Amino acid sequence: MIIIQLTGLSGSGKTTLANAIKLHLSLLNYDIEILDGDEWRKTVSRDLGFSRADRIENNVRIGKLALEKWKEGKMVIVSTINPYEESRSYLKTQSALVYTVWIVASIESLVRRDTKGLYKLALHPPDGSPVIKLSGINDPYEIPENPDLIINTDRETESESIIHLKEFILSKLKLRS
Repeated sequence: MIIIQLTGLSGSGKTTLANAIKLHLSLLNYDIEILDGDEWRKTVSRDLGFSRADRIENNVRIGKLALEKWKEGKMVIVSTINPYEESRSYLKTQSALVYTVWIVASIESLVRRDTKGLYKLALHPPDGSPVIKLSGINDPYEIPENPDLIINTDRETESESIIHLKEFILSKLKLRS
């Protein structure tokens, strides 16, 4: 099997794409595990903050679990912001069967979507409220150096993005068979 690491800013569509791909490929009898950054932060990485070191550690932990699941024969989709090339590269160096997919959307479209209200808090916090750190706004997000695929979710419909990712994954699986 393979590992797909989806990286992109908050609200870019990582979780939506991961869940849709799991549904589509499960119908083709693939055993798929999603490791979602939001869920992971609530459980295994509760002890970590949002410093550079903690963010890298969080993503290394997720990467190690992804590798364990992959060794069990599962396809793994890692859906995290993963803002630093260092932690994205760590996972890619573990196997040639790890692919990085950069989910891109303009800041303007992310602000419009803002389903979690994070952009509003980062850009316009209420009086007296602390400014939250948000990757790509007031905290770093390093653009992936050599992504295997780029999906631009504000230039494609959700359906087009799903098809784009599904075709990419299936092409990688065919190379293995």
